Amino acid sequence: MRKLLFCLLTLLAAIPAHAEVKNVLFLISDDLKASALGCYGNTVCATPNIDRLAARGMVFERAYSQGTWCLPSRTSMMHSRYTGSTGENLAAYIRSKNIFTARIGKIFHMKVPGDIIAGTDGEDIPGSWDDKFNAPGKEAGTPGDYALLNKNIFTREMQGRQSTAMPHRMFVSVEADGNGSDQPDWKAAKLTNDLLERHAGKPFFIATGFVRPHYPSIAPKAFFTKYPFAEMKLPVVPEGDLEDIPKPGLGQTLSAKCGIDKFPDNQRRMWSAYYATVTFMDAQLGKVLDELDRLGLTETTAIVFTSDHGYHLGEHTFWEKSNLHEEVTRVPLIISIPGMKPGRTASLTELVDIYPTVCETLNLPIPETVQGKSLLPILKNPSATVRDAALSLHRGHHALRTDRWTYMKYNDGSEELYDMEQYPHQFTNLAMAGTPPPTLAEMRKMLAARLEKFKPTGSNREN
Repeated sequence: MRKLLFCLLTLLAAIPAHAEVKNVLFLISDDLKASALGCYGNTVCATPNIDRLAARGMVFERAYSQGTWCLPSRTSMMHSRYTGSTGENLAAYIRSKNIFTARIGKIFHMKVPGDIIAGTDGEDIPGSWDDKFNAPGKEAGTPGDYALLNKNIFTREMQGRQSTAMPHRMFVSVEADGNGSDQPDWKAAKLTNDLLERHAGKPFFIATGFVRPHYPSIAPKAFFTKYPFAEMKLPVVPEGDLEDIPKPGLGQTLSAKCGIDKFPDNQRRMWSAYYATVTFMDAQLGKVLDELDRLGLTETTAIVFTSDHGYHLGEHTFWEKSNLHEEVTRVPLIISIPGMKPGRTASLTELVDIYPTVCETLNLPIPETVQGKSLLPILKNPSATVRDAALSLHRGHHALRTDRWTYMKYNDGSEELYDMEQYPHQFTNLAMAGTPPPTLAEMRKMLAARLEKFKPTGSNREN
């Protein structure tokens, strides 16, 4: 009897903790910086639903995107490739295993606001999905209080609003009339819940893309009132901060170039608008979590939440994305798998790691084309590590983040090096110091070895 009991216990121990996982719900926000979320330490922006997901999942405190804007990041993430789109993407691969797949909203790249207004598919790969739905909206054309903050324009008029491909569209906010039911993220949540109800009886991979807080910053007026602009604190920018940043590292949108440097209150309004849209998006995500609970799917569904990249809101006088500094490359990543303990981990991770993690969670073999690493070892033990550095890429430039250091190498040979323990806000570029530390040579070698290892092929159209 003892021998039989021992054999039974041994067999049970061999069963993976995620053996009951049948479904995957992949939730991705757009342009969401990790530092905007309560579960990442923000004490101003209200994100109760993301925070409750974090409370039952693993919070990856140091997750990094491979692309610094939407198209290359999403291509990389969905193919688990640093560049290019070799192999089947995650959704197509799962579909090939006879699991129902569906897309709601923006998963592969869509132009925001262009494809959102038009309700078109953008760079979607149709063969990836059994079903797909777009979530259109009027974007800057939404009725309400419109502001163009770098030009200090405030109006309710519909004419003359900055929209698709216009140069100042990233500084638009609209305090929208109504309850938000006309907004893309509201529609995305409803479409997701409809799908969950229809497909609750069989395995699924449902991917829902929320477009907020991507510009234009639009949410019902009530969400703006939660964040009075006068109470918003602007990031500290030391005098001469840009002097030790090489030209390729300055980003595309500087305060002095776009004109918002003349309007400090409007910089605060940018924070207010960003937080308003984050909280609105969080509310829609909460509806999906509620429906998952209502349908009794929570105990059989793995949930992955992330963003394609972060965002600058005046740090270093930078706005937007498309550069290699920490506010852009670091992203939120929360993974909740039934049967696995919640927790937090400081282990370095990359968005290319999502693909193999989902495969192992569903007990599927990982395709040979995948370049990421499964995060299941970290999900089982938050102290475990799967990599010693995280790599980010932007138009031929590269950044490498280790436990202590961030190193950036630009295609003109210029460099940045930051001791993230002493200078977490990246104010002192040690690569331009009078006597660069020995670490600089070590980081050069590490980056060269990493680039040689993955040997990028093809193009993710960063150019």
